[in-house]
Amino acid sequence: MAGSVYCESVVEESESLRSDANIAGPMADPVPGPRTESYGEDVSRETLPPMDDTPIGRAAQQAVEALGRAGEGLPRPAETRVIVVANQKGGVGKTTTTVNMAASLALHGARVLVVDLDPQGNASTALGIDHHSEVPSIYDVLVESRPLSEVVQPVPDVEGLFCAPATIDLAGAEIELVSLVARESRLERAIQSYEQPLDYILIDCPPSLGLLTVNALVAGAEVLIPIQCEYYALEGLGQLLRNVDLVRGHLNPKLHVSTILLTMYDGRTRLASQVADEVRTHFGKEVLGTSIPRSVRISEAPSYGQTVLTYDPGSSGALSYLEAAREMALRGIPGSREFKEFNEHSKSEGIQ
Repeated sequence: MAGSVYCESVVEESESLRSDANIAGPMADPVPGPRTESYGEDVSRETLPPMDDTPIGRAAQQAVEALGRAGEGLPRPAETRVIVVANQKGGVGKTTTTVNMAASLALHGARVLVVDLDPQGNASTALGIDHHSEVPSIYDVLVESRPLSEVVQPVPDVEGLFCAPATIDLAGAEIELVSLVARESRLERAIQSYEQPLDYILIDCPPSLGLLTVNALVAGAEVLIPIQCEYYALEGLGQLLRNVDLVRGHLNPKLHVSTILLTMYDGRTRLASQVADEVRTHFGKEVLGTSIPRSVRISEAPSYGQTVLTYDPGSSGALSYLEAAREMALRGIPGSREFKEFNEHSKSEGIQ
């Protein structure tokens, strides 16, 4: 009976290792250890496979390195980086990317504000921020000209992370903004008037190209585009890029696509690899070297009002977002290798 329970626990542990988007890759066949002829015979350490040569060992080492880098912190940018997270296609991981990149940057020691511009308020939910209709929200900032500082709330459990929540009232903002003066730049003015020091502002956009998204594009300097590693990944992306060009030409000359992040990557499928290769070929250095795997933990975290960084810090999703945030942050630090590589590519492509 005891043997049966033990076998069941081993099977369950094995399945958990397989589940989280293959943190250690597909499970390898067991590596047989050295055989001993008698019970008491000593086995030399040199005859055993080193820890780094096993999938579990590599995963453990990756976790230690990523979490260690998060503890070290990163150099802060010279000025606040305002990053718009946008993609016309829904379900590509915009909100998930916004909240987890923001939490990762905060865990690296930065002060980060998330602006939730999606009427569904999913970013507010994932950060554990109350956003029922009576809560002061980004709607009041855009339509009622309320100061941004009056709606910003600190995020529980993550020091240095703040959120300007969205409520259902934001659903009518598209219509109400039409008749207002300077309707495209109301968010920009609110951010410029915000007095608290910040290193990053991440704006989560709705899956549309209306006035809310235009406000975000006018307020930001950089665009981060999450792209799902699926067949329809690039559909609609052309229209978003054209809108970015229009906003840059008429309203915000400093706007540019600085970061593209591959999400929901499943290394076991040929399709995911093909989409990733196509995106990297087309966009080059804008694509982060780190991709975000499909992960049950990433999907579960919002139901607990958390990001995956606090829900399961050792999961593949958490480690990937930590690494992606670090890579994105270093692109804004002059002197870093990432900064030099990205700027050399930008010059060659004629990007200002």
